[in-house]
Parts: sequence; structure tokens; C-alpha cells
Amino acid sequence: MNRRRQLAIFAAFTSLLLSAACGPPAGRSDSPAPGTGASAAANEAADRGMYRPVTYRNADRSGPALVVIDGSIKSNNATFTQKVTSNNIADYAELELSKANFKVLERSDLGALTREFQVAYTAGDPDAARKLLGKGKFKATRWVVRFDVLKAEPVATAQRGFSGESIGALAGGLIGGRAGYATDVGVGSVHTNDTAGVWIVGMRYTLIDARTTEQAATGYFEQKMEIGSRSRSVLGVSSTDAGGLTLDSLVQRLVQESVAEIDAKYK
Repeated sequence: MNRRRQLAIFAAFTSLLLSAACGPPAGRSDSPAPGTGASAAANEAADRGMYRPVTYRNADRSGPALVVIDGSIKSNNATFTQKVTSNNIADYAELELSKANFKVLERSDLGALTREFQVAYTAGDPDAARKLLGKGKFKATRWVVRFDVLKAEPVATAQRGFSGESIGALAGGLIGGRAGYATDVGVGSVHTNDTAGVWIVGMRYTLIDARTTEQAATGYFEQKMEIGSRSRSVLGVSSTDAGGLTLDSLVQRLVQESVAEIDAKYK
């Protein structure tokens, strides 16, 4: 085979390897690693945490006017409080209550009255509440709603792993020779590690009569969330998967569950 033909074959082979390793040109996909196993696993994990819309039973009926105020988070867990705030929860609640066809008077419309409104209903001061409700669009307010996180803690963790080094060395010694060496290297290269953690988050909603500041109804829901990772390595070929539902996504689903009950019972 002449030199030119060798170079042509080498160039074609190199191009094929690069294509297999890199996938299609970047312009054809939003993914930096399209069509790969890593991309598929990452997208599958991300899909689990995406927003899932809910169809509310009575969404075809208009609900009364209400205002969502910031609730409280009764958890000292830094991981949770870094991810979720009372303001986040109230934003989620306004979104879902609007989808359930309640007339949501957004907190941003309160303007300078936001602090007074919050204090009046947290302290249960009906006189202050009546003064506030006598102003503009808030005259029609029927309910004030708050969402409190009463529980947000990791309750269980587990880890399992395997290393083939000791078994490989033992098997290699028993077999001996080149076969024993190959067995030692092959089995010794196997490493696995699995970790998992479970959180339980509990949320309470409270429906407050806008005129009297008295509690009219309450409900409580809990959900469980698992997060974890898995890694495998054999003969230098490794893979790692990590993911799970995020804490803010779990909180949003608890808000949806609460709004579904409010929609079903309090329209």
C-alpha cells in the first residue's frame, strides 16, 4: 500500500473516531454532548425536577379574592433555607392559586402597605386589617392565605460501595502466571459506590378570614424526596450519575397539593 493511501485511510479513521467521541456538530443541538449516555442520564435527572402543571378540579369556577402573605420556615437546616425562602413559597402560591382561578391580589400590589398587612394578619389584629381592607382593590378580599414549612429535614442516609482490589489480589495469587496477573488487574479495577439520602418536608396552609383575622381552615401535607449518586469504574472506564428532585421543586409540589385542597373545599 502506497504512502498516500495509508495517509487517506488514517485520516478517515481519525475522522470517524472524532465523530464518535464528539457527536454531531455543536450547531445541531443545544447539548454540548448530544446523543451520549451522559447527556441522556443528565437530562433524565433534570426532567424529574422540572415544573409539573396541575389541573385543579374547580378551575372552571371563579374563586373569591385573596391575598397570600409570607409564611414561616420552621427549620434550621442550612441546606434547605439556602434553597427555599418564604418569599419563594408565596410566589409559588400566587402562581398556583391564579391557575386554580382564584382572584389573587398579588403582594407586589400592596406596595408600602406590605409590612402593615403582614403584621396585621400575623398578630391577628382585626382593627388594623379592616383599615387596610378599606383601601382600593383590597375591599373585595375574602381570604388571606399563608403557607408554613413545619418540617424540612434529611431523615435517612445510606452508602454502599465495593472495591475489587483485595479480591483481585487474592484471585491473582491463587491462579498465578499471566492469567493471575490479568485477573488481579481486571478484578482490582472494579469500584462501585452508591449513596442515597431521604428528606421529608411538611407544609401547612392556613386560610384566614380577611375581615376578622380569625383562622377559617388549615391543612397539612408531607412529601418524601430522595437524592443520591451512583458511580462505577471498571478497567479505567467510569460512569457517574447523580440527581433527584430538588428541594424547591418539592416545595412547589406541596404548594400544589395544598392549593388543590383549597380549590376543592373553599370556593
